Amino acid sequence: MAKYSEKAGEKVEKTMHEMKEGKLKSGRSGKKVTSKKQAVAIGLSEARKEGAKVPKKKS
Repeated sequence: MAKYSEKAGEKVEKTMHEMKEGKLKSGRSGKKVTSKKQAVAIGLSEARKEGAKVPKKKS
């Protein structure tokens, strides 16, 4: 199993909460995110940008 840092987990938790409130928007289009998978991906992406320990994306 891949190891994620605590900070990455917190970031994903925050984005999931935003998604449930209907406040989470996707990148360029700015459309509302309704998918749980997409919310998790956004959270991990933001954590990666902040330098948290997140395994590499599968291409």
